[in-house]
Amino acid sequence: MELLEESLPSVFYVMQNCEELDSGNMVQFLSDYITTIKMPSQKQAVYIGQILEVIQVQISYDPAYRSNLVVPDKIGKEKEDQMAEHRKDYFTLFRSMCRVAPDVTQLFIRNSIANALSSSEMNVEEAEAALALFYRLGETVSEEGMRSGSGLLCEIVPMLLSAKFSCHSHRLVALAYLETITRYLKYVQENGQYIPNVLAAFLDDRGVHHTNLNVSRRACYLFMRAVKLLKSSLFLTVIAFFNLLDMLAQYTSSDWMLKDQKCSGFEDGSHAFEAIGLLIGVEEIPLEKQLEYLAALLKPLYQQIEVLLLNAKAQGLEESSTKVLSLERIIVALNALSKGFSERTLTASRPAIGLMFKQTLDVLLQILATFPNIKTLRTKVTSYLHRMVEILGIIVMPYLPMALNQMLLDCEPREMVDFFVLVNQLVCKFGTSLKSILEEIFPTIASRVFMILSRNAFPSGPGSNNEEVRELQELQRISYSFIHIMVTHDLSSVFLTPNSQGYLDAIMQLLLITSCNHKDVLVRKTCVQVFVKLIKDWCSKQNGEDKVPGFRTFIIEKFASSCCFYSVLDKSFEFRDANTLVLFGEIVLAQKVMYERLGDEFMLHFVSKVLPSAHCPRDLAEQYYQCLQGNDNKAFKAFYQSLVVNLRQQQNGSLVFR
Repeated sequence: MELLEESLPSVFYVMQNCEELDSGNMVQFLSDYITTIKMPSQKQAVYIGQILEVIQVQISYDPAYRSNLVVPDKIGKEKEDQMAEHRKDYFTLFRSMCRVAPDVTQLFIRNSIANALSSSEMNVEEAEAALALFYRLGETVSEEGMRSGSGLLCEIVPMLLSAKFSCHSHRLVALAYLETITRYLKYVQENGQYIPNVLAAFLDDRGVHHTNLNVSRRACYLFMRAVKLLKSSLFLTVIAFFNLLDMLAQYTSSDWMLKDQKCSGFEDGSHAFEAIGLLIGVEEIPLEKQLEYLAALLKPLYQQIEVLLLNAKAQGLEESSTKVLSLERIIVALNALSKGFSERTLTASRPAIGLMFKQTLDVLLQILATFPNIKTLRTKVTSYLHRMVEILGIIVMPYLPMALNQMLLDCEPREMVDFFVLVNQLVCKFGTSLKSILEEIFPTIASRVFMILSRNAFPSGPGSNNEEVRELQELQRISYSFIHIMVTHDLSSVFLTPNSQGYLDAIMQLLLITSCNHKDVLVRKTCVQVFVKLIKDWCSKQNGEDKVPGFRTFIIEKFASSCCFYSVLDKSFEFRDANTLVLFGEIVLAQKVMYERLGDEFMLHFVSKVLPSAHCPRDLAEQYYQCLQGNDNKAFKAFYQSLVVNLRQQQNGSLVFR
């Protein structure tokens, strides 16, 4: 230990004065030293303080690149990436020091932040490094320690919340500040007297009103997270609402979109609407106030949509135009705002609020009707419909026929997938209440899917695994999922309407082929489950009148043999695969259901024709008959698997079943 400590001054000197430095070895040396300390002595505490000083210097940006990092250009982005990599080892060392000497590290951070705050100079690098260390300190503080403000946290957090650095206008400092106060929000949650300080930090020029758009948008997102944690403190609602109104108005302005800033789509400012929705969506706020706040938000958006639609109708609309971008942002804003409201609030306890969101559908579906071919707008409206289905429930039903028909216009694979996702949600939500709508649109759905899938082959070989092929495969999978969801929600009668019956044979053939041969075992399982449900729906028990003429024969002669026997007998059906075993279980269940519904007609055909086609011995066929009649499904499954394995061995690859 003494030898290690004697060498520390030399290590500090080298790290602070040598430009060509292998920092990895030096950090490893200091890490080894820290791990030897159990309870730091006074002398060791001094050394730890010096190590902290070295860390702060090493994680500080070079002032020469300060201007490159305000709105990061190519050089600025490279420096940020390099610094993120460079800091990893130093932060690991820092966390070890926090655990070994928490008092020393907290004192160092308090002094670093106090020094940066008291400095009148624009020391961006010093302030950012101090904030970065305080942020990392939070990773080592326990949940209880965070809430109670253990050690000096109860002093540092309040100091920071009321602080503004002289260099706060710089992007690096402002972002580090916001991330850091967000990390310590649980302390504020336990100490509510600091909520106004948090609110001010997010809503003044340190946050959403910062001059740098990157900072402003990140502040919107972090403020939304703060609201989720602190929204029970209702007195902040009014303050936050009126502080954010001008920010929300900017969100959909053309100036906001055209500013020369590089911001991610994730942090586009819409989180400010989500934050406000979370604040005004709680039922502790009087209904009159909720209506007032919501009207203040929605009225300007409606007016913007009206103006944009009038201009677009007069001048035309291109997908890349700023008018389209403005409409998209308004839809995203409404979607974000709605996240603060629940279905119970909008449909049961406060239907007047639900009526206001219903009116948003009137407005947004005008966009879809006016510009059905602008795919980005269609995608945004579809996303909004998903949300309205969740929170408005049955109220959206009158809007669905027009909306769904508009979405089916000029559909490519990607749009059809989005359409199916929405319709699957509707079926799961409304069940048989959706029957009349599905009866109307199902022929169009079937026509579109068959047209797209028949027009586009699935090429194989080099270069075939491209985005277009993946979209077609996804469309195929979700089409089967749609049929599965329909039949499991008692909507199989939709297939039997006069306008849909023309597609029934093609659908049955496609389901049969897929249940036997599809590469994705889970898709095969879905198709088998569809057949099982259709047998239950359309085949009456033994010798009764069936709903669908010819379906009973199709099941006995095609499905039972091709799917339930030949596809399983093929050696590509791998019993050691878990998903394949699940599929096998569904095939076994299908045979039990066929026997229950189709009786001896199924049994006679399977035993006298299907099994002998694979040279199945008579005694095994008789045993199959006995097991299928029994009530022990597990025993039948085990027997059927052993039967298939025996027949495979007997054939020894001489026959291929397809």
